[in-house]
Amino acid sequence: MPAEDIAKLKIEKSEKIVKPSRYKKKPLVIAAIILLLLVTGGLYFGGIIAPAISVDVTTISQVYPSQSISILNASGYIVAQRKAAVASKVTGRLVALMVEEGSKVKQGEVIARMENVDVTAFRNQAAANLNTVRATLEQAKAERDIALLEYTRYKKLFESNFVAKSDYDVTVTRYKRAVEGVKGAEATVRAGIAALQNAEAGLDYTLVRAPFDAVVLTKNADVGDIVTPMGSAANAKAAVVTIADMKSLQVEADVSETSIASIRVGQPCDIQLDALPNMRFQGEVYTIVPTVDRSKATVLVKVRFLDKDPRMLPDMSAKVSFLSRRLEPEELKPRLAVSQSALISRGNKTFVFLLQGNRVKETLVQVGSKLGDMTEVISGLKPGDRAVIKPSKGLKNGSRIKVAER
Repeated sequence: MPAEDIAKLKIEKSEKIVKPSRYKKKPLVIAAIILLLLVTGGLYFGGIIAPAISVDVTTISQVYPSQSISILNASGYIVAQRKAAVASKVTGRLVALMVEEGSKVKQGEVIARMENVDVTAFRNQAAANLNTVRATLEQAKAERDIALLEYTRYKKLFESNFVAKSDYDVTVTRYKRAVEGVKGAEATVRAGIAALQNAEAGLDYTLVRAPFDAVVLTKNADVGDIVTPMGSAANAKAAVVTIADMKSLQVEADVSETSIASIRVGQPCDIQLDALPNMRFQGEVYTIVPTVDRSKATVLVKVRFLDKDPRMLPDMSAKVSFLSRRLEPEELKPRLAVSQSALISRGNKTFVFLLQGNRVKETLVQVGSKLGDMTEVISGLKPGDRAVIKPSKGLKNGSRIKVAER
C-alpha cells in the first residue's frame, strides 16, 4: 500500500462514539419486577391465584332421630303371611274369570267359573229325585193316618166284642206297616237331600272362590285354559290366580346369629322401604324363627308394621333398624342435620363452610340437639347443601377449593 494512503488512515478525536449505558435501564426493570411481585402477592394472598385447597365435603340431609338409638340394622323383604295360589277343586275348562291383577276380593267371593254343564244337570236331577221322594213320603203319611184311624176304631170294637180278633189283627198289622212305610219314605227323603247336597257341592267345586279377603297378585290362567288341581296334564294350569292378604304384610329380615341376642320379641323397630325412601314406618319384632340358616349363619326375624301404606307390596326390599327404645311422637319426623365435624365454633356462634362452585362461603348456622354423630340444624342450611368437613386452619371465606377424591 502506498505511504500516502496509510497516512490518510486516522481517527478524528473530535468524533466520539457514544454507547448507551446499560445502567440507565436498571431502575425501570427493578421497578417493574417489584410491581409484578406486589401484584402477584396481592392476587395470591387475596385468593385470586392462590392454589386450591383440597377438602372433604358432606351433604346436608334430613335424618330421623331413630338413627341415634339404633342398636342393629338388617335388610330383608316384605312378605305376605297369608298368601294362596287359588285353584279349582275339579279338572275342567275355565269359562269365566271375574278378576284381574290388583282386584280386591272378599272371602267367599266367586272369582272364576269352570265348565259345569254336566254337574248342573246332575244337580237338577238330584233336586227332581228329592221332590219325588218327598211326594212319596206324603203319600206314606196319608196311608199311615188312615191306618191309624181304622186301627183305633177296630180296637174299640174289639174291646166291646163287636169284631173278631182276626179282623182286629189285620188292622193292627196294616197300621204298623204304614208306620214303617213312613219311616222308609223319610229315610229316602234324607238320602235324596244328601244326594242333592252332593250334587250342589259338585257344582260349587266348579266355582273358584276367594278363601279370605285379599288382593289378586297374579293371574295364572285365562278363559279357555284347562285347570286341574294337580297340574299333571299337559298344558294344564294348577292355579287360576295368586292372592295375598295385604293386612298380613311383614318384613322378614336375616339377622346374624352372633347378634340375635340383641333382639327380643316386641322390640321397637324403624322400617325404611327402598320404594318409599322419604318415609319411615314403625314396627316391632313379631317373632324370631327358631332355626338357623347354616349357609348364611343367620336367623330369620319377622317384623310386623304398626302403621302401613297402601303402596306397600309383597317382595319390596326393606331395611330394619332395631331400636333400644320406643320413639316419642316428636321423634317420628325427620330433622335437618349436618356432620359434627363440619361445625366451627367461635364464641357462642357456629359456622360451616358451604360450597359455592369452586369456593367456600362461611355461613352462620343455628344448631339443635345431637343425633348420634350428626347435629340438628335449625336454620342456615337446607337439604342438598354441601359443607366442608374437618376444615383446615388455612381455609377462610372465599377460599378456592377442590373436593378430594375418595
